Amino acid sequence: CVQPSVPPVPNYKLSMSIPEWLQAIQTYMKMLQYNHTGTQFFEIRKTRPLNGLMETAREMTRESLPIKCLEAVILGIYLTNGQPSVERFPISFKTHFSGNYFHHVVLGIYCNGRYGSLGMSRRSDLMDKPLTYRTLSDLIFEFEDSYKKYLHSVKKVKIGLYVPHEPHSFQPIEWKQLVLNVSKMMRTEVRKELEKFARDMRMKVVLKPSSAHSLMKERPRGKSLSPRRRQGSPQRRACRRDKS
Repeated sequence: CVQPSVPPVPNYKLSMSIPEWLQAIQTYMKMLQYNHTGTQFFEIRKTRPLNGLMETAREMTRESLPIKCLEAVILGIYLTNGQPSVERFPISFKTHFSGNYFHHVVLGIYCNGRYGSLGMSRRSDLMDKPLTYRTLSDLIFEFEDSYKKYLHSVKKVKIGLYVPHEPHSFQPIEWKQLVLNVSKMMRTEVRKELEKFARDMRMKVVLKPSSAHSLMKERPRGKSLSPRRRQGSPQRRACRRDKS
């Protein structure tokens, strides 16, 4: 009986550029493949501390099972830990198609003045984006344009805070620091809000993480996308209807 091959976990080499390293991570995730089974192999509670989520990511590398979008975000954080020049933050989308709403999440990346993303999706243009976008709004609009190809209209976009590089942190990930009801806003308004938020985020680079976190907490979050009743199992809802 031939055992299925287990893809090797990528290792960063000093000779690699950051875009090459991100490509190696994305290639690894694609080798794990997208989970089409309908069964969630890894339980991910969004409210769990970062150190617990990193343990789940280690389990993903050991098991080498197919993953969905939320698991890819956690795995992407795990694999980019220890690269302080690479800032990571969650980007969530709520879309509407044919009378139904769908949810999807990717890992936003900011490095050397450029934005990109890592992730997994059924659709190749709704996951990773190269580290070439000059602004956060350029990246978000690229996703919005990609969604239009599948006749999905983007209703809401949620942007989280930079995720600490300390894998043993007891701090949970902040998933929705900024919530934009983009379907009721002009693109000029969306761009203005995203760029204001992005400037605040970049201040984290020159501030201590704790003070940057406090700074961001002072900003209004807007209305939460998810009603309280969904608190129990966000990991099952987040990708269950990922039409992307």
